[in-house]
Formats: sequence, structure tokens, C-alpha cells
Amino acid sequence: EGVSVCSAGVFGDTDRDTVKSVSVTEGDSVTLNTVFTEIQKADEILWKFGTNRSLIAKINHDTGVLSTYDGPDGRFKDRLKLDSQTGSLTITNTRTTDSGVYELSISNSSSQTKYRFNVTVNDCTFCCHVPEAVTRLVISVLVAVAAAFIMVYDITSRKSEKYR
Repeated sequence: EGVSVCSAGVFGDTDRDTVKSVSVTEGDSVTLNTVFTEIQKADEILWKFGTNRSLIAKINHDTGVLSTYDGPDGRFKDRLKLDSQTGSLTITNTRTTDSGVYELSISNSSSQTKYRFNVTVNDCTFCCHVPEAVTRLVISVLVAVAAAFIMVYDITSRKSEKYR
């Protein structure tokens, strides 16, 4: 299930220096949307990540080349998807190590515009998937039944000792 960050057109001309904050739960997908509904012919889209601004995705619409990169440490291997129409970047199966600043650079022959997204991937320590939740529920019920049984046994034992 994906988490959409912003819709097309969210960034206006005055928002170029604004950092868009995005929060996602570990394991979910997140989409970083561009301002486009469709990339123009001469546009080049670059997505960079982190303080080193490592190139992680590129679209040269003029040549039709779409590329995604694993990142310098391979952290994005097989988890990046580029939308060929809009240039939006989707990160699947997010990890806490994906947290950081993502920079979108849109260039053509007359201009270059940059947008930044600060992505926070929240640890899923307290998240439960359905089988795990069912297991926890069953164990909790069994513990409660056992505790009730012990209390009843203790009470009846004390009563029987009292009457002896």
C-alpha cells in the first residue's frame, strides 16, 4: 500500500526552497511526486539522495532513457520506480535507512528547478502483521484463562482448608 506524498501541482513557484516533510512506516511504499502531470520533451529529471546528493534516478525525456541506481551502498537495489509520464519517484519496501533528504532537479535548456523532500521512515518495532497479531491475541487469551483458573483454584483451596 503506497503513501502519496503530494499531488501534482503542490509546489508553486514560491515553494522551490521549501522542504516537503514526508513520513512513512517501514515496509510501506512512498511516492515523491513532481509538479508535472506530464514531462515536457526537453526535460531532464534527476533524483538525488542524502548529504552526498548521490544520484539515484534519472529521466532524460528527450532520449527516452529512464534509469534508477542502487545508491552508493546498494540500499535502493530493486526498490526504486520512476513514473515515465510525471517523473515521480516511488520507493518500495521502505527501510529506516531510507530516511533523509531527497532532491528533485528538473532541467531544460532554459532553466533548472530544485525541490526537496525530507523523508522519515518510522521504525516498525510496534507494528503487527495479521498472523503476528492473531498469535499475540491467542497467547494473551490463554494467559488470561490460565490466570483466572489459578485464581479460582486458589480461592477454592483456601475455602476447603478453612472448613477442615
